[in-house]
Amino acid sequence: QGEQFFFMAQVKEVSVGKVSDLKDGQVKEIEVADGRILLVKEDGQYNAVSNKCTHYAAPLKSGFYSKGRIRCPWHGACFSTVTGDIEDYPALDSLQTFPVQVKGDEVFVTIPTPFPSHKRTKAMCSRQPSNNQLFVVIGGGPSGLTCAETLRQGGYTGRILFITKENALPYDRTKLSKALNVKLEAILLRPEAFFKQHDIDVKLGTEVVALDPLAKTLKLKDGQEIKFDKAFVAPGGRARTLNVPGKELKGIHVLREPQDAIGINAEIEGKDVVIVGSSFIGLETAAIIAKKVKSLHVIGMEKVAFERVLGTEVGTALQALHERNGVKFVMERVVHEFLGKDGRAVGAKLDNGTVINGDVFIIGAGIIPNTEFFTGKDSQALASAFARDGSIITNKHMEMEGAADIYIGGDIARYPYPLTEELIRVEHYGIAQYHGRVAANNMLGKQEESVSVPFFWTSHYGKTVRYAGHATSYDKVIVDAGPTLKTANDGVNFAAYYYRKGQLLAVAAVGRDPLVSEWAEKFASRTQLPTPDELAARFKSVL
Repeated sequence: QGEQFFFMAQVKEVSVGKVSDLKDGQVKEIEVADGRILLVKEDGQYNAVSNKCTHYAAPLKSGFYSKGRIRCPWHGACFSTVTGDIEDYPALDSLQTFPVQVKGDEVFVTIPTPFPSHKRTKAMCSRQPSNNQLFVVIGGGPSGLTCAETLRQGGYTGRILFITKENALPYDRTKLSKALNVKLEAILLRPEAFFKQHDIDVKLGTEVVALDPLAKTLKLKDGQEIKFDKAFVAPGGRARTLNVPGKELKGIHVLREPQDAIGINAEIEGKDVVIVGSSFIGLETAAIIAKKVKSLHVIGMEKVAFERVLGTEVGTALQALHERNGVKFVMERVVHEFLGKDGRAVGAKLDNGTVINGDVFIIGAGIIPNTEFFTGKDSQALASAFARDGSIITNKHMEMEGAADIYIGGDIARYPYPLTEELIRVEHYGIAQYHGRVAANNMLGKQEESVSVPFFWTSHYGKTVRYAGHATSYDKVIVDAGPTLKTANDGVNFAAYYYRKGQLLAVAAVGRDPLVSEWAEKFASRTQLPTPDELAARFKSVL
């Protein structure tokens, strides 16, 4: 399937070097004809694939390669260097593959003319009228999209009903907190024609108000009731607001959908802005608006920014980076009330009585899983399916506990994490996509388990923190860094390793690519991981 473009294209054979040029386990980017490819040698066999990641076009030569898998250095997407197919996310499309032949001591690659895109959308089947099955996908994010695509790629010819509450086709939500003025059309994951071409029946602006997992029925807001055979439910979450006096005042925003970004962007220029929340959404937003506003305060519950996820040392460094860019932090405080004038918020009153004045207030306090429409919460069959935070508990196949043929993914899923066997809920883009694939394959009867390792990134003033693994709690953090970590100047550069009871659970880094991708692959392959003492012994400068 990786060679599908050769049927319609002219091809030519190009010499790419001698057999001795590459050792086993090596990759090399090579210029051929009008483009570049990535040549890989493993166990004496050669393969050639696209040279760029299909997510954001990162150069794969700078990624981490191991045993037939290449992992992107930027965001952790992983591809087979044999088939070009996606092994892990975030990515929508596979890599192109190019036939390789060895003739004597010379290596040749067959290249089509014109040179193809680095992206390859896998072949999908069409709906067949004779197949009366109905699979429902609830939720229009990357998780639902990946599920629908995987169903068609896997040969499902029944009807796919794709329901989303939003009035937009699936889009890249991660870009909203990185560029407030982004246009919806620029961040759509697939165009409208794609869904029509592959017989995916999309219902925009359609709300599910009731889902009975045992009866396999759902009810829409307009009163329509639908009986289905299998369902994948990934509606994401809604932005958490503050339940305090004054919460209804104008000028208080959340950032979850494109219209939220547009509303914030229209109000902040030259204004006093207050962000409530000192973690990822709040501080990514701070980074992109710091130079546009008159003043910028961040209110956080932790001692330092990012402390809960990244620890005190790393959090201190990133907070200092923001402070160097004019952000003022008010930490270990919570908002008790929004003060208003003429119907508009003008201040945030804190628990100690302090008032932070402002013109615009942005709440970055996380999300609440959208699961209110599930019925049967009191039934004995579903007793173990509903978690206290509103998430839905699944087994390793992403199937809802107690409800056959109901699969769960994305922000609402609480599932067994293979590295620790604990139940976790992860709000990462790539994991949402992965859930969609696992669910689709199991809906097709393939019995695939969820084994992916979370990978996320967050960008601030040109510095990107990459993080692989999952550590909701940790008792030891080993930080490999020079003196720049604490000052967070332009040379900030570090790697942090998070341990619990002697087990390495996660790695975060800035300026060390492809280090985090390397550790993501080690986690994924279940490589023997170093103890804290073994790791600390490797570093000359450890905090």
